[in-house]
Amino acid sequence: MLKLAIQKSGRLHDDSMRLLKECGIDISNGVNKLKAEATNFPLELYFLRDDDIPQYVEDNVADIGFVGENVVFEKAKKNTIVEKLGFGKCRLSIAVARNEEYTGTAFLQGKKIATSYPVLVKSFLDKNGVEAEIHEISGSVEIAPGIGLADAICDLVSSGSTLFMNGLKEVETILQSQAVLIRNNELQPEKMKLLERLLFRIQSVKKARNNKYILLNAPNEKLEEIIGLLPGMKSPTVLPLAEPGWSSVHSVLNENQFWDIIEQLKAAGAQGILVVPIEKMIV
Repeated sequence: MLKLAIQKSGRLHDDSMRLLKECGIDISNGVNKLKAEATNFPLELYFLRDDDIPQYVEDNVADIGFVGENVVFEKAKKNTIVEKLGFGKCRLSIAVARNEEYTGTAFLQGKKIATSYPVLVKSFLDKNGVEAEIHEISGSVEIAPGIGLADAICDLVSSGSTLFMNGLKEVETILQSQAVLIRNNELQPEKMKLLERLLFRIQSVKKARNNKYILLNAPNEKLEEIIGLLPGMKSPTVLPLAEPGWSSVHSVLNENQFWDIIEQLKAAGAQGILVVPIEKMIV
């Protein structure tokens, strides 16, 4: 059985559980349970503090873990990142008081920086040739400048609203982060096979999220032009309609290209365009 550690509560827990469900894995976990088993896949879940997950995986208590990249780079020494999961996106940034005139990393010289990520902050300062005092704290880092504990902070930022409410502004980004799947570097072959099965499901779900199935009607005289606009997985499917001179075209579009291509299809004469979400995508 593959042992997976995930966050027991907080921003990554719900997305982790949702991903497993989308992978067809059913987990029955009661309130406040710290361990649960899947009913239809050889998987056992441990619900842990985010900061503890890399160590549990490193010590072989858990085989794999879903955890933020920021925690991996701060805490992990012997774990391998296997897959980026596409949720829990944020950034680790340095922020200073809004009334400060920030002129670059030299501004931090001799300053006191409050953070829960001393390893990453030190690495950033060393890379930029800056000497500053790192004050490690946990919890509400944003309050530190306001109470005179620090001149700047380094913390996770999503929307930036928390910084704004505490009179701070973001000035440097140290790390772009998202949830990742990590594994123990000494995973046995039978566990690796289970991980490959799980990874196959995760990648199929991720591909489906980033693509849409599209159906449209095209006049035959415009068919070649319309097909040329549709990348598809291999090539679009074309079926004749009951109405002479028209065909139905089926394809898959990537989310990043979606609206640009839709506009071009309309301009080329496509009609009756239907867009359908994809639940799973196997390529």
